Amino acid sequence: MMKKYIFIALALTPFFVKAQSAARDYTNDVLWQQTSGEYRALCFQAYNFARLSLKEALWTDTSKKPNCVIVDIDETVLDNSSFQGHEIKKGLSYNPTDWTEWTNLAQADTVPGALAFLKFAASKNIETFYLSNRDEKDYSATLKNLQKFGFPYADDAHLLVSKGTSNKEPRRQKIAETHNILMLCGDNLSDFSNVFYRENKNTAEQVNTNQNLFGVKYIILPNPMYGDWEKPLYQGENLSDKDKAKQRLERLKSY
Repeated sequence: MMKKYIFIALALTPFFVKAQSAARDYTNDVLWQQTSGEYRALCFQAYNFARLSLKEALWTDTSKKPNCVIVDIDETVLDNSSFQGHEIKKGLSYNPTDWTEWTNLAQADTVPGALAFLKFAASKNIETFYLSNRDEKDYSATLKNLQKFGFPYADDAHLLVSKGTSNKEPRRQKIAETHNILMLCGDNLSDFSNVFYRENKNTAEQVNTNQNLFGVKYIILPNPMYGDWEKPLYQGENLSDKDKAKQRLERLKSY
């Protein structure tokens, strides 16, 4: 009987390996976010800086508009690493149907430090706008997830999701019409400004140019799992995961 089970296992192994190799292996990325003390420390560090910088911004504030902060949602206030783990175990990189299933569960945990910081902001009469590129179909579940933890200003007036575009600039400008934006928090440079990825400029140079804003007006959270940073690595269209892996290897610096 044991030999029979061994045979079945060996027979299935090539299919399992093929499924795993078909997707990018970012197991370490997800495990780092889920288990490392360094991830939690970086999040607390980011939001500790945010609190200090927000206090300073209030001291120098002269605007007559209501004050606000803008935060991204995914990997900024809500942790989706469980979804990423689910995809890895299915041998996938990303499946939109699975993502919808995940968001509908409204089970994403909080990013360390996020809730305490936004409650602090609310105590200073600073509103929070949740600016996300989640789809409109995810709206209700997203609101439910935020409200479950008691995030301040988690309501219809302060949640802005994508309506056919991932460009956040028009939504940021809309908020700026009625509110004084003291701070922006995100895990992606596109959460702050289009200058980093959408204007065909050198991202590293733009970060250097805006270095004094980081930790002050721009609060960046760690996200090893995905982001706009990876897109410029690839050349060509309709690339397979194998093609992308080859190009990533070619882009590595070595000696």
